Amino acid sequence: MSTLTRSVLSQYWGYPSFRPLQEDIVDAVVSGQDTLALLPTGGGKSICFQVPAMAMEGVCIVVTPLIALMKDQVAHLVAKGIPAAAIYSGLHPDQVELAYNQAVFGRLKFLYVSPERLQTDAFVEAVKRMKVNLLAVDESHCISQWGYDFRPPYLKIAEIRPYLPGTPVLALTATATAKVVDDIQVRLGFQRRNVFQSSFERKNVTYSVFHEPDKYGVLLRRLQAMQEGSAIVYARNRTKTQRVAEWLSSMGVSATFYHAGLDAKTRDERQDRWMNGQVKVMVATNAFGMGIDKPDVRLVVHVDLPDSLEAYFQEAGRAGRDLQPSEAILLVAEEDVRQLTEHLTQSFPELDRIKLIYRALGNYLQVPVGAGQGERYPFDLGDFARTYQFGAMEVFSTLRILSKEGIVALSERFEEPSMVWIRASREDLYRFQVAYPKLDPMVKYLLRNLPGVLSDFVRFNEETAAYHTGLTVEQVTAQLKQLEAYHFLTYIPRNDKPQLQLVSEMLDTRCFSLSKEHYEDRKRDAAERVKAVIDFVRNDQECRSIQLLRYFNEDLDRPCGRCDVCLGKGVRSLETKAYEQISHRLLEVLHDRPLTVYGAASVCPGHDEEEVLEAIRWMIDNGLLKKDGEDRLRLR
Repeated sequence: MSTLTRSVLSQYWGYPSFRPLQEDIVDAVVSGQDTLALLPTGGGKSICFQVPAMAMEGVCIVVTPLIALMKDQVAHLVAKGIPAAAIYSGLHPDQVELAYNQAVFGRLKFLYVSPERLQTDAFVEAVKRMKVNLLAVDESHCISQWGYDFRPPYLKIAEIRPYLPGTPVLALTATATAKVVDDIQVRLGFQRRNVFQSSFERKNVTYSVFHEPDKYGVLLRRLQAMQEGSAIVYARNRTKTQRVAEWLSSMGVSATFYHAGLDAKTRDERQDRWMNGQVKVMVATNAFGMGIDKPDVRLVVHVDLPDSLEAYFQEAGRAGRDLQPSEAILLVAEEDVRQLTEHLTQSFPELDRIKLIYRALGNYLQVPVGAGQGERYPFDLGDFARTYQFGAMEVFSTLRILSKEGIVALSERFEEPSMVWIRASREDLYRFQVAYPKLDPMVKYLLRNLPGVLSDFVRFNEETAAYHTGLTVEQVTAQLKQLEAYHFLTYIPRNDKPQLQLVSEMLDTRCFSLSKEHYEDRKRDAAERVKAVIDFVRNDQECRSIQLLRYFNEDLDRPCGRCDVCLGKGVRSLETKAYEQISHRLLEVLHDRPLTVYGAASVCPGHDEEEVLEAIRWMIDNGLLKKDGEDRLRLR
């Protein structure tokens, strides 16, 4: 089978061979073994389920909680000629039914679903009729109550396994402690322990913490020292992303900002400009980065403290995917620890406050007690908070708690274009056009300009249709709705608002309670993760890589030699001393004349070429050296 999987890898992805561990994981899956794969961010997790699924008969079901990532992966697969579809909250029932039918009748190789979908009877009935070759669970740490992003719907995954006898499960995650690793396998019903784990060590990435009141100044100097590649700057809130990006731009640094509050078109345009190298720096909230595979990110900077080391490690891991020297920097000011602690408190409102917000939610949505189960509503969190004079943070935190309790589900903001699918058969088309001549121009426009509209939902633009048919946009919309009323087609108008789903019926707050597991235990675990972050930034006596890897139950036998601790008053490795000797010698020689990169090795006797090149990279990254127009080294 290895020959077949390597052939699939080459044919569809263009790679001649697998990365380390990938082939072992793929072979285990193809042989029918339940498998847990722990690969760091950028380690090629998607290949581990996409390749075996293509090599086996049937459809692969992929469970993932991220709608944006789901849609992105489906688009990439379709672009390769691989049939794929995604089902998530907010879709029209006809879209869901069509995707199920395509999977049942073997017209799909990949069906992506959100974890909430697993709870529906329609999904279970469809799965019973599918030939499923693999069940892939992405972000599998979400299934563990000890994980940093526990999600109750993930617990439903094990409940569908009896309908998939003989189908292996592949669980994937980038960050998991030993406790979470064991819990994932138990929760997913593994027959036996089977874990493939690559080292979390990123030898090319230097992690540093700088305690600086002037964060902007440090950030600017670091970015100006970058000779090539791109950077990501993470900030906690949307307002700050814009403020930092605009300040960097005013200082001559090419930068833009990204957060979930921007419309989809703006987000896509900014992401594309950054991916293509037209913009050097992306300032973003943690909404940015999932599924982004940009190899030349030389620098990731956090200007605010993250909520957990898991989140920090994943975001910092977007640096240096091309295995070239890169940096991850955490900038800490005196107030940051206090603000992080306050944020933790705000994330867990008191029970009486949660009840008050939930009761107001029922009034806002106009849903009486006992009604609304399974219904979805457009929901503007900001408008709701303003209407009832709540803080936006406490509303958001309350919704997260209610979602983990299985009471509501709040989708991320996403923008969907209008979609049309002609349901009428070819035999019915002529009869319909004769019976409704006033609608004939619109029907002809749809048939002539929307390829595939008779077999699937296709994108539709009301303004373009109005231009070509001579109608107004309002008339186009009215005719489509009329055609839908005749059961001729299904029309889904464009949507750009988040959706709130009532997973359970509206509850009477007098009988309302939160389980200990979903409130007190979550609060305690969150406090422990925050403490781990605070301990990390305050520990200036131990190598940063050693600290991070120990958190993930991995021992590093030597300091990295490059972080702020290793280069400061903390542990000094042999490599660090070598860098100091090389740096001192280069600064001495370059004071008199420039040198080529490789010529520099000749003036550093006693050190091999790789050591000299590594020291040069570090000196350039830290603003000590620069390259001139002739690619020679000079003092900055």
